[in-house]
Amino acid sequence: MNTGDSGRLLADRYRLAAELGRGEAGVVRQGRDEVLGREVAVKEVRAAEELSPAEVRALYSHLEREAMTAGRISHRNATTVHDVVIEDGRLWVVMELVRGLSLAAVLEADGPMSPAGAARIGAEVVSALRSAHEAGITHRDVKPSNILLGNDNRGVLTDFGTAQVKAGTAHDRPGAPVGRPEFLAPECARGQDPGPAADLWALGVVLYLAVEGVSPFRRDTPEKTLRSLAAYTDADLPPMRRAGGRAGAGAGGAAAGGPRRAHGHRRSRTAAARGRGRRRPARLLFFLPLALARIR
Repeated sequence: MNTGDSGRLLADRYRLAAELGRGEAGVVRQGRDEVLGREVAVKEVRAAEELSPAEVRALYSHLEREAMTAGRISHRNATTVHDVVIEDGRLWVVMELVRGLSLAAVLEADGPMSPAGAARIGAEVVSALRSAHEAGITHRDVKPSNILLGNDNRGVLTDFGTAQVKAGTAHDRPGAPVGRPEFLAPECARGQDPGPAADLWALGVVLYLAVEGVSPFRRDTPEKTLRSLAAYTDADLPPMRRAGGRAGAGAGGAAAGGPRRAHGHRRSRTAAARGRGRRRPARLLFFLPLALARIR
């Protein structure tokens, strides 16, 4: 990864500045749109080193289409994709700059959050996912580091359009699981392509982690996590303790619905909104996305 990009003028328009973060899929920098005079976030998407030049070009072409498709999402709880740039054999996605911290950073610094706080975040992310799914877009990588808690009190889902970079590596081809193993839906661990229900499942796991402080399906290694999820049954659904012991059991029966699916976004938003105002319903929210995912 080129470390000398600070100050670079990308596409004669976007001035790159300080690095904001990095992960397995790339590096995010703060930038400025010199044409419109606004601050932006610019993510360079990193291809695996073992890919051939032809494979990199094919991957970048695919990601360019994915990111431009994600640009159709217009929702206050989803980062807006402004532009996609391929320059000097490298790909950047220009996005809305959300000032704040990721949910992952907040949980690492402060530990588990209150059920009411997680309920609010869950309602906002479900709303963003509903908008994306209605536009025919699946996120594929819902996890704490992709949920931003903005200084303007928004919960914002980010990284639409770039999750599939991990499907273009030599060890992770299209059709193989995409996303961190502990947040994968069981059918994805079995090799099925992720759909909207898989996004809801991942959100349910994120909310469990946010309240309970532990990831419910993480095992010692990614391989063991995948094997465990591939063999998932209701008996593996752990109860919630900080949010109330009935939460896990209450959702457990609904969370096993196999391939039959029915739309559930509206119900999940309603339950989340109720959970913000009353303590007992709030604890039932956290596995609700999982339950909805299984009956979609």
